[in-house]
Amino acid sequence: MPQSGSSFLKRASTDKLREVFLRYASIQKDGDHYMTSEDFVRKFLGLFTDATFNDESVRLLASIADTSKDGLISFAEFQAFEGLLCTPDALYKTAFQLFDRKGNGTVHYADFVDIVQKTELHSKIPFNLDSSFIKRYFGEKKERTINYVEFTQLLHDFHEEYAMEAFRSKDPAGSGYISPLDFQDVIVKVKRHLLTPVVKDNLIAVTEGHKVSFPYFIAFTSLLNNMELIKRIYLHATQGNRNEPVTKDELLYAAQTMSQITPLEIDILFQLTGALHQTGRIVYNDLNNISPEHYTKHITTRLAEIKAVESPADRSALIQILESSYRFTLGSLAGAVGATVVYPIDLVKTRMQNQRTGSFIGEIAYRNSWDCFKKVIRHEGVLGLYRGLLPQLMGVAPEKAIKLTVNDFVRDKFTDKQGVIAMWSEVMAGACAGASQVVFTNPLEIVKIRLQVAGEIAGGAKVRALSVVRDLGLFGLYKGARACLLRDVPFSAIYFPAYAHTKSLFADEDGYNHPLTLLAAGAIAGVPAASLVTPADVIKTRLQVVARSGQTTYSGVWDATKKIMAEEGPRAFWKGTAARVFRSSPQFGVTLVTYELLQRLFYVDFGGSHPTGSVVTKPKAIDETTLKFSPDHIGGYRAAVPLLNGIESKFGLYLPRFGRGTTTTTTKTGS
Repeated sequence: MPQSGSSFLKRASTDKLREVFLRYASIQKDGDHYMTSEDFVRKFLGLFTDATFNDESVRLLASIADTSKDGLISFAEFQAFEGLLCTPDALYKTAFQLFDRKGNGTVHYADFVDIVQKTELHSKIPFNLDSSFIKRYFGEKKERTINYVEFTQLLHDFHEEYAMEAFRSKDPAGSGYISPLDFQDVIVKVKRHLLTPVVKDNLIAVTEGHKVSFPYFIAFTSLLNNMELIKRIYLHATQGNRNEPVTKDELLYAAQTMSQITPLEIDILFQLTGALHQTGRIVYNDLNNISPEHYTKHITTRLAEIKAVESPADRSALIQILESSYRFTLGSLAGAVGATVVYPIDLVKTRMQNQRTGSFIGEIAYRNSWDCFKKVIRHEGVLGLYRGLLPQLMGVAPEKAIKLTVNDFVRDKFTDKQGVIAMWSEVMAGACAGASQVVFTNPLEIVKIRLQVAGEIAGGAKVRALSVVRDLGLFGLYKGARACLLRDVPFSAIYFPAYAHTKSLFADEDGYNHPLTLLAAGAIAGVPAASLVTPADVIKTRLQVVARSGQTTYSGVWDATKKIMAEEGPRAFWKGTAARVFRSSPQFGVTLVTYELLQRLFYVDFGGSHPTGSVVTKPKAIDETTLKFSPDHIGGYRAAVPLLNGIESKFGLYLPRFGRGTTTTTTKTGS
């Protein structure tokens, strides 16, 4: 197996690569198999699939892997290109091999000219290939060759020079100004690879109908080039908070240490965002609307991917109901996983909270949570730790599903068009989620608790869930509901905002959350939420447990509060705090990471919001269908399509997609 070294992607094994190669290789010569240009680009990579594809563009792309430049791709070349795709600078190396027409590791003037003249941009705004800029790189006589590292700088400088030449072509009189329409025409053609629909639609609006000066033009193009730096400045100003609005003065102050960003560029940035909303502030989402994502960030495997609507404008009431049903289903599965993982801790917590002081002779069965855990295993076996799990799982489905669904639903309603939600709105969403779950969970909670404490009575009759339900009746199932509300509403009001902000802090510089950071955020958020509502949980437990002979009985929340305080003191309200925290924190951590991973694996686009940090925005300048991975795209080839698209989206080297048909390639393939 090839070594991955410091690869961006893990290399595929030779055997698996050969198996894939042979599946697409249509030429056999001297006992060896070869891919044609069409085999590689159209059939294997899935590009240029239209019947009227441009044959010359297909051959040019195939020549990147065809280092021998003989028109055929051998397995050795196929494997070598897979290795190149795994390198950190794969994008630049791929572009270099496109221009290295002779395959000798250098780019000649004739090769550079040949590729540039085939691009769509050159056909619209011809570049002077005899300019002083070209001569500085290739020499006065254009005989100097360019190696790889020099080529990377040439490619970077080339489009900046192209933009200035395009401006000069629109200003033949040399006035230093061009019209708004000419400004739009130049930017759309020269900087097409950097434009999102938002920027493209507002190019005229930002000029306010005035002529565009050369300094303004340069600042505008520089802003587009430096958007990743602008994002870093924003995050520096907000200390990593992606939802905090920032004023122009605050951004200017944060940009002082970075001389590349000028006040004029900041002015243009706020002009662009001002065309969308007149708040005078920007958030991180505004920067994402202006700057398309690059060729690739995180390649996420999805087991399913469904697009329910074409755009957010198509979201009907039915689509929103389906979205809630989707979240409900995934929330049910996530809740069941989380509950099963921590159920033994929950059982210990319940028994510790039900243990009373001073009201029943000889009832001090457990010294602490660990003592309780050991005694359950000793007297009831390991399965005793899962007593009452079935009704708990039945309850967890509606409980966690409703809690997660309602929280997401209310957050969506309170989130503005910029993707910003106020703290009070986050708290309100969490409180609504906590209140909604009680309707479904209180009956199952009381059944679970009675089953959990049943094992404490030595030699007692086996208690079953159905018999508990019959004994309680409909209204009995809601005993302690007020205490349940007293516990669940503040818990969720604390938990969900804490989780959202902790997750944001743990995200990487691209805003992406690794599953382990989701788990950590969920567990950390559970600590304050679980511990602060323990008194309400103790009261709820006392109300829902059947009091045995000699034990104090309670008629309601206030009655229980007074009696517990009088008989056991304030410390009794914090019984089982450690067990509750150790149960709730990991449970919600596991539940939330499962919930978000399920949304990543089974991705459905309803046109609404998605969990932050989990969905990678695809380049808006690229056809999304080109980014779907084939099962045959293994190892480095998982990045092949995004990288080839990146040659266009990052460097603006758009090759014609249509126009020459299939005659030439068909003849060659059959040769």
